[in-house]
Amino acid sequence: MKPAVALFSLICIFGAASLVLYLVATQVSSNIHSNDGPIQFRYPSNLNDLKELAAEMKSIKDTNSGQITLLFCCAYLYKQSFAIPGSVFLNILSGALFGIYIGFPLVCLLSATGATCCYCWSKCFGKPILLHYCPDKLEILQKKIDENSDGLFFFLLCLRLFPMSPNWFLNMASPILGIPIHFFFASVFIGLMPYNFMCCQAGCILSEISSLNQILTLSVALKMAFAATVVAAPGMLLRRSKRERLKHD
Repeated sequence: MKPAVALFSLICIFGAASLVLYLVATQVSSNIHSNDGPIQFRYPSNLNDLKELAAEMKSIKDTNSGQITLLFCCAYLYKQSFAIPGSVFLNILSGALFGIYIGFPLVCLLSATGATCCYCWSKCFGKPILLHYCPDKLEILQKKIDENSDGLFFFLLCLRLFPMSPNWFLNMASPILGIPIHFFFASVFIGLMPYNFMCCQAGCILSEISSLNQILTLSVALKMAFAATVVAAPGMLLRRSKRERLKHD
């Protein structure tokens, strides 16, 4: 498939998904009213906008929990499926709306499911696009995967735990590099747990937060990097053991 054809196919899928999300949001908005009139749902772009949206949705959540949950899930999957930045706001919103006990497992499931949708789009249409626009990045990642093939799951988990990893690129590149979908889903679900928990926890005290920098501090980033190193250790030991066996043979 040529890159232009693949890109056009993805644009069509994106357009169809956008229409579905619009229809869901319009339907839910027409059914739900606050004291000030119909609720206007939108993606928050900054902390103040997030606080306003959370306050509006919380005021009508108790009487419209099913519709609010449906809209939230559709909005989250839409962002994750097409690698659109800004999921941090939805993670925080989940904590503010549903609390830590429901919001945390919900965003873990949605983030893994949405990323897997992105994996599937890329598997069908992404290869010619990435090979055309990002051949060097694919080659570097392929070498890393080949080097860690004996402990592939631990390596994938490490990448997700490490706070600076480009998750959007990993989602799109994984099927092209031959990463099994069950490894992919599990590594996203487990690997993003610390980040998702941190964001949901922040949502529970949203009114006390004045900046997003209060969520991902240097201390938290170092702890996540340490966790990634610990998780990577089994894979490193397996690779070292294999090298030792090859030397003896």
